[in-house]
Amino acid sequence: MSDDQLSYHVDGDLVPADEATVSVRDRGFMYGDGAFETLRVYGGESFEWTAHRERLQRTAETLGFPDAVPDDLRERVDDTLAANDLTDAYLKISVTRGVQPGKLTPDPDVDPTVVVYVSPLPRGGVDGESAWDGPATVQTVRTRRPPDAALPADAKTHNYLPGILARLELRRAATDEFAADEAVMRTTDDYLAEGATSNLFFVDEGTLKTPSTDLPILPGVTRSVVMGLADTEGFPVRTSRYALDDLRDADEVFLTNSTWEIRPVTSVDGIDVAVGPMTKLLSRLFDERVEREHYDDGTDGDGAEGSGADGDADDA
Repeated sequence: MSDDQLSYHVDGDLVPADEATVSVRDRGFMYGDGAFETLRVYGGESFEWTAHRERLQRTAETLGFPDAVPDDLRERVDDTLAANDLTDAYLKISVTRGVQPGKLTPDPDVDPTVVVYVSPLPRGGVDGESAWDGPATVQTVRTRRPPDAALPADAKTHNYLPGILARLELRRAATDEFAADEAVMRTTDDYLAEGATSNLFFVDEGTLKTPSTDLPILPGVTRSVVMGLADTEGFPVRTSRYALDDLRDADEVFLTNSTWEIRPVTSVDGIDVAVGPMTKLLSRLFDERVEREHYDDGTDGDGAEGSGADGDADDA
């Protein structure tokens, strides 16, 4: 199904894709004044719905419109999936402050714009296929992750300028022989942070490592799920502040976000990396969890019991 054959949910109504619009005076368009979440849908149910729904609410509270997330949001999602006959999909939920006069200071009264967007994805789980074409190559970029005091890292807002600038760096650096799949951003004091749309993991002498949430990173839902899987298996898991050389010298590297799930990395700044046993095992365990919760008979598919706060950096 092509995108122009889909229907989206816009402010309470299902609308054909080519008629789904928002006002040019919407503050999400004018100022990036909005919250969003990206989810995977498996077998007709949203993966880790509760964690994503709670993070959307926290972002709305950070932006000062806590009542904008509708109580019937899940029903709107279900209606959108049903209208498009989708059981496996990419799902994006967007909530903005809505249409207001064109001035920077928001009005206290909020009439939010709420959009549910879907697009087909392959089946997930044990019998599924990856949404990515192959293992990723990553490249560090000059673009830095803004300090939390400048742009709250745990708020998933429409303002994705750092990630966009990071991806533009990759485009400028690409050659006919090589183009990296993901940009790795660092903090302003040179610690590893995250990918443009992903969380970063690496393995060093049997320990799974990932940047700590006391750094300005978006702590992804998939990140949290993976850390839980590793802990269940008894793998040592360490969150800390890491330098670029820690990543370049790692035994294994992988990325996580809602769409990619767990994506192995085979090259960091031109240095080859093996797809090792921990990456393979965690990928299998992730697929088994999806299969068990969303495709096996007799399960409810909610998947809410596992993780806390997210985020798939766009998809993180």
